[in-house]
Amino acid sequence: MRNVPLAEVDRVERAVLPIGTDYPPGHLLDWHEHRRAQFLYGATGVMVVDTAHGTWTVPPERAVLIPAGTRHRVRMLGVSTRSLYVEPDAVPWWPATCTVVEVSPLLRELLAVAVGFEADYSRSGREGAVATLLLHEIGAGAPLPFHLRLPDSADLARLCRAYLAAPDAGVTNAAWAARAALSERALTRRFRIETGDSPAVWRGRARLLAAVPLLRTRSVTEVSGRLGYASPAAFTAAFTRTFGTPPSRFATRPGAGEGGRVPGV
Repeated sequence: MRNVPLAEVDRVERAVLPIGTDYPPGHLLDWHEHRRAQFLYGATGVMVVDTAHGTWTVPPERAVLIPAGTRHRVRMLGVSTRSLYVEPDAVPWWPATCTVVEVSPLLRELLAVAVGFEADYSRSGREGAVATLLLHEIGAGAPLPFHLRLPDSADLARLCRAYLAAPDAGVTNAAWAARAALSERALTRRFRIETGDSPAVWRGRARLLAAVPLLRTRSVTEVSGRLGYASPAAFTAAFTRTFGTPPSRFATRPGAGEGGRVPGV
């Protein structure tokens, strides 16, 4: 199925409903939730998924697992999706929170095939076998660290959401403490309790996550400067250390690798 609203087929008695959807650039799927669990794969572009508890950045050709009943919104940056909507009792192993995962070549091919099925596809034969194999492949996907936990308290969460909207290397703990009417020590203590990180470490990770969508249209050198790094090498080292892969892997514009090289050349 392609470009079919889930509501039209949600009650069809199939454990897995595959739907492919094309979105205009910058499209925002505002806050909503699904009765089913969702496997959301971006065949192109970058997705940013928000919940009340965190934010997940999904690089190209990766996916995010969204638990059933999780209220979320998704910002689509040049994305064509392949979604699987899965009955919760079919995946008792599904994670309790959103999780970005690697997508194997086999899983990509299975998704491309599955979005051609009708909602009431045959449970037996080839179509049923593909649906079953999809769940096996999803269960084998390696989790990826492209996420940030948000504080539970409203005042700290506001600071974080404002920073995510406009990451700035010049923001300091002192500035955040003043906005939250706290001492710097109290800010750091509360922040560590609620997120597991210090404010400075959290902001650094937020800037690195902000690089992922920027790399769609800008070079590593341009992104490193925009995010306040002293050099492309410093940015590349921080990105690779945090995410286990260099930023040039996500630079999709021709010549967008480090030093103007085409990635992989």
